[in-house]
Amino acid sequence: MPSKPPAITMDAVYAAPGYLFRRMQQIAVAIFVEECRAFDLTPVQYAALVAIHTHPGIDATRLSAVIAFDRSTLGNVILRLESKALIERKPSSEDKRVKLLHLTRSGAAVLRDIMPSVDRAQARMLQPLKPADRKALLALLTQLVDLNNEASRVPLRAEDALEHLGRSG
Repeated sequence: MPSKPPAITMDAVYAAPGYLFRRMQQIAVAIFVEECRAFDLTPVQYAALVAIHTHPGIDATRLSAVIAFDRSTLGNVILRLESKALIERKPSSEDKRVKLLHLTRSGAAVLRDIMPSVDRAQARMLQPLKPADRKALLALLTQLVDLNNEASRVPLRAEDALEHLGRSG
């Protein structure tokens, strides 16, 4: 006699890694937005500002690789940052079709001023855990992300920006 299939329950969903990662992402974004409310930035906009600060003159394609964010969606992020006068696009001297991204003075000031809020958000995300568990969680998440990088729709390619800008890590 065939065995009865397992019951379909929400408990299986609630215990699944994918569900837990998605929920933690929702929580992380909510905490970031709450702590950084005064700056009107999303986590992706913040990451883009950091990457442009770190790699002035980066183009959108390489920015996408550096922050591991879908290129087509990144266009909207760039437009929002530009409309807030936090970044500017300048044509490349080598290829006028390519626009290079630079922080404005206002963008640099926002990036400097937002850092305490970002630090508070990051701390709040891990605050419920014991210090040793925080360290272990971050080590395991880093390992999982690194080992699964190629499975992403947009794998992290930070070295692309360094190569483009003629720098070494």
